[in-house]
Amino acid sequence: MKAEKISEAVVRRLPVYLRHLTELHKREVMTVSSQELGQKLDLNPAQIRKDLAYFGDFGRKGIGYDVSYLIEKIRHILKLDRQINVALIGAGNLGHALSNYNMYLKESMKIVAVFDSYQPKIGTHINMLTVQPIDELKETVAEKNIRVGIITVPDSEAQRVADQLVESGVEAILNFAPTVLKVPSQVRIHAADFTTDLLSLAYYLDNGNGNGKEAEVHDNDKQPEKVDH
Repeated sequence: MKAEKISEAVVRRLPVYLRHLTELHKREVMTVSSQELGQKLDLNPAQIRKDLAYFGDFGRKGIGYDVSYLIEKIRHILKLDRQINVALIGAGNLGHALSNYNMYLKESMKIVAVFDSYQPKIGTHINMLTVQPIDELKETVAEKNIRVGIITVPDSEAQRVADQLVESGVEAILNFAPTVLKVPSQVRIHAADFTTDLLSLAYYLDNGNGNGKEAEVHDNDKQPEKVDH
């Protein structure tokens, strides 16, 4: 891998490549070009080649990428060539849905423990997992070598849960609560705020064909001055 820092945008595109390559593998497609990947994923082929080149020389000129080999390499880059244990905190509807979805995935990231603070939920089952009290979090994280936490609790409880996850030793958090969380710099946190994504779609509803065209803004019949950011 090159010594230069890999941007978050590149890392976020790797699972997109992996998902499509896996689909190709299922269809027994042996090789694929960056042009073909770009057409399918609506990305610039040059960007795809640049992204992959950060991690090695995986393609062959005039042939493209060996699908199986590239899947193996991307899984290694994303550390998916080993099992990564995950704890889910919040056994509500979303927590159930995520646990059920994860149960049938043949992926390396596995939800291995579910926690909740609501007494009636403790001891119930989601698939093969028993919902545990939140005060067992630290012990279970150590026992099961849990490295990632998923938060699906109400926003009023999310920061407290994040603090408990950090104290328990998790290295990364996926937050579904609609609030901004503060964690130490050594803990990676991603927000999965589909509420914000859904609401932001409203901006585009009456803007032509929904292709992202900016809406016109009028203030006393004068166009505001455009500012570069």
